[in-house]
Amino acid sequence: MRFVFPHSHAFPGGRVMVEEDGAVGSAGEVEFADGSVVAAAWRRDGNDFDLEVPTYLTARGTEVAARRWRVVQGRDGVWRTRRVA
Repeated sequence: MRFVFPHSHAFPGGRVMVEEDGAVGSAGEVEFADGSVVAAAWRRDGNDFDLEVPTYLTARGTEVAARRWRVVQGRDGVWRTRRVA
């Protein structure tokens, strides 16, 4: 499973492209627009995904803290993130 963000970090309401590869496990890859790639854990919950992104560095060296995200698909077919407390 691969999650591709069009920015250097994820944020609430941000778009994300979900590339399903038929994987059954919980390990996946998260790629950001600046080229940063991290291994992440995911879990399917109905039609949505729970995504755990670990702390990582952007290409410019900015540290982004670990976060949990809910990835949901809207009626328009676009996947977006929701912050999980």
